[in-house]
Amino acid sequence: MKQITSAQNPYIKSLVQLQEKAKVRKQSGTFLIEGMREIELAIKGNYEIETILFLPELVTEKQINKFTTNPIDQIEISKEVYQKLAYRDTTEGILAVAKTKSLTLSDLKLPENPLIMVMEAIEKPGNIGAMLRTCDAANIDAVIIANPKTDLYNPNIVRSSVGCLFTNQIATASTEETIDFLLNNNINFYSATLQNSTSYHKQDYTRPTALVVGTEATGLSKLWREKATQNIIIPMQGEIDSMNVSVAAAILIFEAKRQRGF
Repeated sequence: MKQITSAQNPYIKSLVQLQEKAKVRKQSGTFLIEGMREIELAIKGNYEIETILFLPELVTEKQINKFTTNPIDQIEISKEVYQKLAYRDTTEGILAVAKTKSLTLSDLKLPENPLIMVMEAIEKPGNIGAMLRTCDAANIDAVIIANPKTDLYNPNIVRSSVGCLFTNQIATASTEETIDFLLNNNINFYSATLQNSTSYHKQDYTRPTALVVGTEATGLSKLWREKATQNIIIPMQGEIDSMNVSVAAAILIFEAKRQRGF
């Protein structure tokens, strides 16, 4: 088995670039995954794993071979190398190089009565990760990220989603493409916005539905407000007029799930 003990190894340096730069991830079509559970979920989500790197004192070949039936290149690494690559403070001792997937709207496979979460231009990876966790918990049919402002394979998204990046069906597109997709598929969409809105719980989400949220700073773009089946708002009773976007998304999602009897 191959072993790498130096953090100055050219391959390790290339992985550091992969971790740090979206341009490198895009050019190579690969990204890094950290953690046993996350790697297992990626495999379950049909992501192709190219290489496993592991600390032999924490992870054994037997453990690696147990969670995948496919032959995968395995590299034993030193603690120095692991610390160079690992993104977390906690130590699990395992990383994987995986291939990115196509994330186009045409790749989505929707049921007859879908419930979709749309996020427009969310910049903070932590918020995207938190919403992906909620979408997984609610078993949402699809997530669409409109006008993405960050690379979906950003290590912060992989980490904050706790592997839910791999358990959700996800597509990225422009706002215009997303709206056309929803209209062409007869999916009602409800835009969370302050303008011309009615309370979120007064709407019917039992039919094909997309729930749309935007950034806390600027909200949704004009097209979402103009084209929506209905603009909706979560009534606020305190001094402020907004809440964290991931919290707002969770409220809307679970109201829709409640109406659908789940």
